[in-house]
Amino acid sequence: MPTNHGQVALVTGAGLRVGRAIALALGRREMHVVVHYNASSDGARETVRLIEASGGSASTAHGDLTSVESCESLIDSVVADHGALHTLVNSAAVMVRTPIGEVACDAWDAMFALNVRAPFFLAQRAAPHLRASRGCVVNIADMAAFETWSAYVPHGITKAAVVQMTRALAHALAPDIRVNAVAPGVVLLPDGFDAAGAEHLRRTTPLDRLGTPEDVADAVLYFLDATYVTGEVIRVDGGRHVRR
Repeated sequence: MPTNHGQVALVTGAGLRVGRAIALALGRREMHVVVHYNASSDGARETVRLIEASGGSASTAHGDLTSVESCESLIDSVVADHGALHTLVNSAAVMVRTPIGEVACDAWDAMFALNVRAPFFLAQRAAPHLRASRGCVVNIADMAAFETWSAYVPHGITKAAVVQMTRALAHALAPDIRVNAVAPGVVLLPDGFDAAGAEHLRRTTPLDRLGTPEDVADAVLYFLDATYVTGEVIRVDGGRHVRR
């Protein structure tokens, strides 16, 4: 397996779910992984424990990324503590069910603050350090950027913005920094999702299975190695975007 021994990676929202899987994968690459969290302190510590148990190196960093100042201080503290930054993975996000007619302004603003504003200001603050290391940014979008989910319209708009942000930053930060994105499909089911719904999703997925967070992590690892790829979005959805 290729390694990135001694490099520093920051993964936001890495205490749980997809963020944790990405952090573990980077830890196996012999990177020092900074596990960011906001509310999930126990989860972040567990992610660090798992990385260290597999022989890797990791630490935690707290920050409320809905604050631009917190985004900037997070980057500053990572570089101050570790001397460099090679990879930024913008995984922290919120997905809230908001049917039309029930969307409140505060919910809209909260989604955009975390899903769109935070990754932009993190990347902007990280850019000088990533330029020095010829590093990369990987944004986590999702298939809502390309599909229309009637109960999640604001969420889908935020993820479409992440896709456009990826393309624009790839252009603006080239040639020293590569910026790409992963758009997961069904890799984790929402809480309360029933077995019949899960079976329907499996049957309507061309690869005949649901995905896993590790499938997303594999795509992130591809972008670490793909030094001639920037501005790209990989859909990790089992082929659902090509189904009839």
